[in-house]
Amino acid sequence: MPEITLVAETGRPLGSSSTRRLRHEGKIPGVIYGHGTEPVPVAVEGRELRIALSGESGSNQLLELKTGNQTFLTLARDMQRHPVRNTVTHVDFLIVRRDEIISAEVPVTLTGEALEVQHGDGLVEQQLFALPVNAKPADIPAVIEVDITDLIIGGAIRIADVTLPAGVTTDLEDDVSIVMGQASRVVAVEGEEEEGAEGAVAAPVEGAAESTDSEG
Repeated sequence: MPEITLVAETGRPLGSSSTRRLRHEGKIPGVIYGHGTEPVPVAVEGRELRIALSGESGSNQLLELKTGNQTFLTLARDMQRHPVRNTVTHVDFLIVRRDEIISAEVPVTLTGEALEVQHGDGLVEQQLFALPVNAKPADIPAVIEVDITDLIIGGAIRIADVTLPAGVTTDLEDDVSIVMGQASRVVAVEGEEEEGAEGAVAAPVEGAAESTDSEG
């Protein structure tokens, strides 16, 4: 995964009024930190950051921030967003090294068609939408694909069933379900109603037996 280079302006004034002015100019305030480096307040062009993070790698895109005579290899983390517009209002840039193992969340995408589930009027229920992984920054996959072609009703695809890319691991247990084949909700409700009806019929019969015994 190649990095994307952004210019990060240093020496930005702190305070809410200065921050509002930056945002009005189309810039996003942030801070560079990590690996024992003193936090460096910066500002980046909002449009350039949006473009950088809108690719297939999303927030796991490696960003090379140029601050004058220094360059930092980073990942965008802890992005704060506007409560209404959902635009990024502040971002922390975590310094990383190419040779270190870091943690990241990777989206899970389902591929293929679960024909057995479809023919049985069942439902494909995704349990896990993002997988926490450990990998070197350049090895973090853009997405984890899970093939559901062989999924059946009552079956599940678990962590142990997925082959992760080379150099990528996860701390989740092998038996954690990613996706399950569920029976149709209509079928499940009908089954519950039938069980309830059987129980309702059984009750009077038991009562009648007790009445007969007492008369005798």
